[in-house]
Amino acid sequence: KVGAGRGHALRMISYAQNFEDAMLWRSLKDVERGCYVDLGAQDPVIDSVSLWFYEQGWRGVNVEATPAYAQALRQARPDELVIQAAVGERRGLVPFFDIPDTGISTGDESVASEHRARGFETRRIDVPCLPLSDVLDRVQAVEVHWLKIDVEGMESEVLRSWTPSKV
Repeated sequence: KVGAGRGHALRMISYAQNFEDAMLWRSLKDVERGCYVDLGAQDPVIDSVSLWFYEQGWRGVNVEATPAYAQALRQARPDELVIQAAVGERRGLVPFFDIPDTGISTGDESVASEHRARGFETRRIDVPCLPLSDVLDRVQAVEVHWLKIDVEGMESEVLRSWTPSKV
């Protein structure tokens, strides 16, 4: 049981893979209608760090390079911004390795090769890429309460693309 804040107890359903949503909620439960940025959002339900917050009235920006997951996010959360792109230092199209029906698709060819060696089907596609600063510039909220970066081996590049922005 996780406290809901504001004098109410609330039972929490954790959708995240490692209870990241529960840990964040413990710190942010008193924030009403907060904002998040979820890079590598993947599925709108399975392993979702943002779904619990969405159910509590929060809204955010979801960034997902895998076309099928980006479409699923748009359908499940029509009132949120979903950006179908990779995030990194280069603008324009970049190679991306889609590993269907998993959360392990990647823009890192060496990570994709490891998954292929373990028997996963990988499909190379080209996806748009933009820097993290561009993503943050599209946030409509005054304040972002949490940012998740789960991009399967590309985390350092994402952080390097975070140049000054209003967020």
